[in-house]
Amino acid sequence: MVLGAINDDSYNLVLVLHILAAIVGFGAVFLNAIYGAQVRARRGPEGLAIFQANFLVSNIATYFIYAVFVFGFLLVLMSDDAWSFGDPWVWLSMLLYVVGVGLSHGVLRPNVKRMMVLMEEMVAKGPDAHAPGPPPQAAEMEARGKRVGATSATLNVLLVVILYLMVFKPGA
Repeated sequence: MVLGAINDDSYNLVLVLHILAAIVGFGAVFLNAIYGAQVRARRGPEGLAIFQANFLVSNIATYFIYAVFVFGFLLVLMSDDAWSFGDPWVWLSMLLYVVGVGLSHGVLRPNVKRMMVLMEEMVAKGPDAHAPGPPPQAAEMEARGKRVGATSATLNVLLVVILYLMVFKPGA
């Protein structure tokens, strides 16, 4: 199915939207570990505020990340058969994208959402000078933070691999 041709105006417009969506979507989440470090450095209400702001931005970025796939799909359809869904770089990129979205929704987001609840509980309760040791939520926060860190690193590596495939198009 041909909806356009490489380098015609409609193809180039979709290419610009594909790249713009990637910049906004992936750019908004690629450095989330820096926000995590800032949250750890500023415990309490300040850390929670940073966490909540990052969570909001990441949620908005998700829609741009979905758009990357849609625009990429359209580019293949519009490529005047220069690209095909059977091309290794195309199907492998799509597969890795789906794996990334699965990790994001199956591992990353549930852990981040739970961490926000735990942080809100700790901030609402406030420090207890008479309680021995850290609050009970701290251990769960630590464990979930490790999962978030490992998953985020994996997602960043997937993004770099997909970007490599998009630029070098092995098998084309």
